[in-house]
Amino acid sequence: MKKNHSDTPAIKNLVEQIRPLIEYTRELAREAEELYALEVAAIITDQESDPGRIEHCLDGILDYCYDDNMLLLFKKLCRHYYTINPVATSEYVNIYKDIWDNND
Repeated sequence: MKKNHSDTPAIKNLVEQIRPLIEYTRELAREAEELYALEVAAIITDQESDPGRIEHCLDGILDYCYDDNMLLLFKKLCRHYYTINPVATSEYVNIYKDIWDNND
């Protein structure tokens, strides 16, 4: 019978050691989501077209796109920005893919 490597004590120990880090990154993403959701909503509601403000927000959101909720904010802001600057928006999508998209 083949042994499952995830059952080994070393793997279990490693999982327990990184569990706090995983929880911390989830908490960070929730805090970031609260802040960035307000900024994205303001940008869209105000029909903001200032590239500096929009790109600053996209830059910040990109750091958290490992999280599904933050990815949704990124996509929402990209849809808004696309109507203003499709080239820059495409560049942001490509940056996202380079950093987070593992579908090679």
